[in-house]
Amino acid sequence: MDKVVPTAAEAVADVPDGASLAVGGFGLSGVPNVLIHALYERGVRRLGIVSNNCGALDSGLAVLLAAGRIARVTGSYIGANKEFARQYLAGELEVEMIPQGTLAERLRAGGAGIPAFYTPAGVGTQIADGGLPWRYDGNGGVALASPPKEVREFDGAEYVLERGIRTDFALVRAVRGDRHGNLVFGKSARNFNPLAAMAGRVTIAEVEELVEPGEIDPDAVHLPGIFVQRVVALTAEQAADKQIERRTVSAPSARGTVSD
Repeated sequence: MDKVVPTAAEAVADVPDGASLAVGGFGLSGVPNVLIHALYERGVRRLGIVSNNCGALDSGLAVLLAAGRIARVTGSYIGANKEFARQYLAGELEVEMIPQGTLAERLRAGGAGIPAFYTPAGVGTQIADGGLPWRYDGNGGVALASPPKEVREFDGAEYVLERGIRTDFALVRAVRGDRHGNLVFGKSARNFNPLAAMAGRVTIAEVEELVEPGEIDPDAVHLPGIFVQRVVALTAEQAADKQIERRTVSAPSARGTVSD
């Protein structure tokens, strides 16, 4: 089945207001910026986002956040996103913070058809006991707090029950993909992308290089096409548009070589 959609705008045309989306990426690496921008252009609102973070440097999900298009974020990192922090503390945004490994496993579990699992992460904290502020009232008080979760003992140790995550849509970015939706992710851009793709009921992938079926060695496939419903081929300009969040270089040594 040929899953290629001509444009990003067509690929996200049926994403409605209030939809939930799992979005790949970590910081600025592997972020499906073209699909996110297409959503922005459509004017979709009240989105529920599941992603490690919510964009940075006015890029990625930060574009939707700044426009007030996001109603809820399920993630593990606010980072240096000052607008994210401002909206959260002002009561404009509902935020469910999750330990990073738990977020990854909740996405994977949802995609694998596992409704819930037990993990030691968060036992003895508000993650398990409840009370984490999901939404503030804008005056320093908590308008909505997280509920307590089931805790169970296995072999003398306590574990908290976490639910798998399924979303209406997923947006991911791959370095290479074929027309059947088989994807290969580039190095660190692999991050949350395969997990987000698994969690979406409709997964849309933007790919830097589109190839024909059979051109990707089956052993090299990071995510099989069964998890992907739509593929958008990026232009050379779109594929090359990558940012560095914090550029770090070493000063040259006296001999003109890069120092340790």
